[in-house]
Amino acid sequence: MNKKIIVLMALMGFAFSCTSQSTKTVTKKKSKQPNVIVIITDDQGYGDLGAHGNTLVKTPALDEFHDESVRLTDFHVGPTCAPSRSGLMTGRYANRVGVWHTIGGVSILREDEVTMAEVFQENGYETAMFGKWHLGDTYPSRPQDKGFEYTITHGGGGVGQTPDYWDNDYFDDTYFKNGVPTKYEGYCTDVWFDEAIDYIETHKDQPFFTYISTNAPHLPYNVPEDYYNQYKDLDIPEFQKIFYGMITNVDDNFAKLQKKLEDLNIADNTIVIFMTDNGTASGYKKVKGQLYGYNAGMKGTKNSEYEGGHRVPFFIKYPEKNIEGGRDVKALTAHLDILPTLATLCDLELPERQKEIDGSDISALLLGEKDSIGRDYLITDSQRVQSPIKWRKSAVMSDKMRLVNGKELYDVSKDPGQEHDLAAQFPEKVEQMRGYYNEWWSSVSTEFNQFPIIVLGSDQQNPIELTCHDTHVHDSKIPWNQNYIREAQKNPIGGEFTVAFEQSGTYTIELSRWPFEADLAINAAVEGKEGTISTEAIAAGRTMNFKSGGVKIGAWEQTKAITKDAKVISFTGNFTKGETDMSAWFTTDKDEDWGAFYMRVTRVSKDFSLID
Repeated sequence: MNKKIIVLMALMGFAFSCTSQSTKTVTKKKSKQPNVIVIITDDQGYGDLGAHGNTLVKTPALDEFHDESVRLTDFHVGPTCAPSRSGLMTGRYANRVGVWHTIGGVSILREDEVTMAEVFQENGYETAMFGKWHLGDTYPSRPQDKGFEYTITHGGGGVGQTPDYWDNDYFDDTYFKNGVPTKYEGYCTDVWFDEAIDYIETHKDQPFFTYISTNAPHLPYNVPEDYYNQYKDLDIPEFQKIFYGMITNVDDNFAKLQKKLEDLNIADNTIVIFMTDNGTASGYKKVKGQLYGYNAGMKGTKNSEYEGGHRVPFFIKYPEKNIEGGRDVKALTAHLDILPTLATLCDLELPERQKEIDGSDISALLLGEKDSIGRDYLITDSQRVQSPIKWRKSAVMSDKMRLVNGKELYDVSKDPGQEHDLAAQFPEKVEQMRGYYNEWWSSVSTEFNQFPIIVLGSDQQNPIELTCHDTHVHDSKIPWNQNYIREAQKNPIGGEFTVAFEQSGTYTIELSRWPFEADLAINAAVEGKEGTISTEAIAAGRTMNFKSGGVKIGAWEQTKAITKDAKVISFTGNFTKGETDMSAWFTTDKDEDWGAFYMRVTRVSKDFSLID
């Protein structure tokens, strides 16, 4: 059986030196390897394309690309954002690499995982990404730490989320250019594609890997009014009009990119991939008892273990190798397969430190040389908890069968809507698939107790800013969006960061209720912003009554009063190199503890001379 089950025999120790392993290879390969462009959209499902039967959404450029490409028609990802991206980037299951949620300190890629970008970079490619990373906003897990030489990104899992630059709203925002806040004009998706096109034009004479990861059509649902107007007269909910408008804007940008490749005369030697990260978020919804939208006959949407939660579009075109022509590949495939497949198509050598890949090389399927790779099963699940739970929202998949949550069995070749549970009719099949899952679980669960680490005091990011988005909190809602910050949603005292001091020395730790760039007093209120016909409102920020704040790092703990109009409270301490837990909080005048929303840690000295 081609199970791809790996039992890790030893846990790799954390390297506190943590210098990036993505040092660019100086020697280029002699022959011109193909360029690679991977485009992944956010929360756009299989049914959110005209080519797949949606009669409302306007996607002419993607429909044309569908008709010209090779299509993986049974292609699967994770049911949510960060887990899908971790699998795509590493070729390894999300539960194996530490990314089984979208927040809570477990949407951060572990430091020792090798990414697709690192593989390309170390094989002489120029590498760049634009848009959504969602695998860590802090060293050593930022895109620039993981193989991307040039980056323009937003923070967190979307524009306007807690780690993002303050007050971004999709229009004329500040994004992080190679980690530095930089102001851009225009709508977010236009910025990602325009900057990518400029990059491609500059690097057209060298092999390049470009990753365009849009935050659209993820909420908040904001789009230029011209795109909303294309749907304003349809009898669908308002949010769906904007959702479709955001997809059409992506489509227009995709058309612009395709034209640029033709104009630069590099289209034939460029691999272009279009895919999405999970099932639809708003393209198929029930409102007041009425169902709106289209889901290609599948059950489930984003975050679902059923087919509609994780079966997504995948189109690939590479004219020089005849990967084109409107051909379907019906074999069971997944995001885990893309890294090993591109390694073959681009003649890439995997680094020695590369961990065992769970995906399979499917290049023979794309080239039309084979109809099958002999795969037995794939697994996907949606955990969205601090500690993964066995069987939680899971699907074991073969070419035809789906075992859902370890109990329900469906033949999707005959029952694509997963309406008829066959578990009672085929108990031996259920047990066989359960056995595969049990082996898989034993393998991926070996490091569940090892959270990804945020490194403090590194020259790569000093000072470093942390947000409550990445605190480990059980059984509580984390303020992952800036609206929660404005409304001062409570973040429990139990939230902790998993950190490591890379260097011993003296450090300052600053706490704020607001992002530091907001330059607001801790207890201040802020005005909101009214919504428009095509944008969501931004909540007003309420006044708070915090009287003090505190920090706990290992056994070290300090508290300090908040003076009137203070914007931050600051602590200084001596800390030795090593891993520990850190928490921070504010206390109200009623002695209620609230988790701090933003922290900044700065190494100010490599010795302990600054403290008596």
